[in-house]
Amino acid sequence: MDIVWWLIIILSFIFSYVGLVYPVLPSPLFLWISVLVYQFAVNGNELGLWYWITMVVLTIVLLISDIIINSKAVKHYGGTKWGERMAAIGVIIGSFVFPPFGVILVPFIFVFITEYIQKEDLQEALQSSKGAIIGFLGGTLAKFIIQTFIIGWFILNVTLL
Repeated sequence: MDIVWWLIIILSFIFSYVGLVYPVLPSPLFLWISVLVYQFAVNGNELGLWYWITMVVLTIVLLISDIIINSKAVKHYGGTKWGERMAAIGVIIGSFVFPPFGVILVPFIFVFITEYIQKEDLQEALQSSKGAIIGFLGGTLAKFIIQTFIIGWFILNVTLL
């Protein structure tokens, strides 16, 4: 039975990385599935209090990092509040429309249209749209680093303790 539990743990970790490309798959949920399966099905004594506290904090950071980075990038490149909102909506819609490329193209198009309608300036609209792409890529990189840290720390806790 341990093989089945470990298979679930490993597959959940893999799906957490797939969630970086397909935002419809909630990466934090898959991370938690892995850790909770280990805790309740494999060994409930190895993961200490500091691991759980850090896991909660990093999950919160993981959830808000994408929103904050995307918002800051669109704003940094001259986008309006509506541009920031359309970037977030575009990521959600893009993950369904044309995965995995839709999460980059759809926000770019949404921000471009929104900013062009508001400012009627092609260059400013393109600049804000560039911010949506940079924000998404930056948020994805941040999530990748955080997830890798969580998984690495899990492996260290499981193998060294």
